[in-house]
Amino acid sequence: MQIQMKVLPGKFTVCQIPDISCVPFEEKFTFLSRTDDELSLVCSTASVPAVTLARKDGWRVMKIEGVLDFSLVGILSRITGILAQKKISVFAVSTFNTDYVLVTEENLDAAVSALREAGYQI
Repeated sequence: MQIQMKVLPGKFTVCQIPDISCVPFEEKFTFLSRTDDELSLVCSTASVPAVTLARKDGWRVMKIEGVLDFSLVGILSRITGILAQKKISVFAVSTFNTDYVLVTEENLDAAVSALREAGYQI
């Protein structure tokens, strides 16, 4: 299976927020997760709520193109393994349809290059 990915435009932030009242749901890419310990948000840096508990700016997003069937195994593992070999840290987000891999701005070119060398189309 040939995996195609694309780099989404813009810069993103990963943050912890106190509540959902200021989540920018109108944005094209907004990912909210809640556990018993925290409320995390990934969104464009320009749309980060004014109040955060913690934040890390400077992320870029690579999207795995298409809808991934739940029976597929190891797609995210292979991608993160390739990047780990290059010492590139990731933040992964999964949705019903696909996966997203976030890398820091300074690692984007190296990540794209490593994935292309491994046969991914970006």
